Amino acid sequence: MMTGHHYQNAYICDDIDAAIAAFGQRADIADVRPFDVEQMLWTPAGMKRVATRLAFIWTGDLQYELIQVVADDSGLYANFADNGGLLHFHHVCMRVPEWEPFRAAVSQQDLPVVLERANEGDQLKFLYLDGRSFCGHYLEYCWMTDEMWARLGGPA
Repeated sequence: MMTGHHYQNAYICDDIDAAIAAFGQRADIADVRPFDVEQMLWTPAGMKRVATRLAFIWTGDLQYELIQVVADDSGLYANFADNGGLLHFHHVCMRVPEWEPFRAAVSQQDLPVVLERANEGDQLKFLYLDGRSFCGHYLEYCWMTDEMWARLGGPA
């Protein structure tokens, strides 16, 4: 399934502060402040705890998501190729305009859902499809309100 607006490439890093500093040497980035997120996420094996330290860096219309894993009961973030570098590519993310029609279409395609958070009333809902057999990486899809998009620094 390939749909939505691709706006993000995401990378796992062992040291998020070093990764931010490396971006700062290579691009004109604003003051980037990492933040902690801990959440219970749906997986095919049931609800799992995932705790991460995240940072979002915009360069033009592309957002780089940096993910430092703190705890990952899902195993999803441990599943990346260590290339010996500071950053390890993990997934791309596409924003979809409407969640319900998108979510209905997911069941009509062959890539399995491996992680999801889509609670009633959330301003941001997301899921990961396991696209590794197709394109070598995960595919994240998210829906968010325009207010959340603006809060995350998304271009108008």
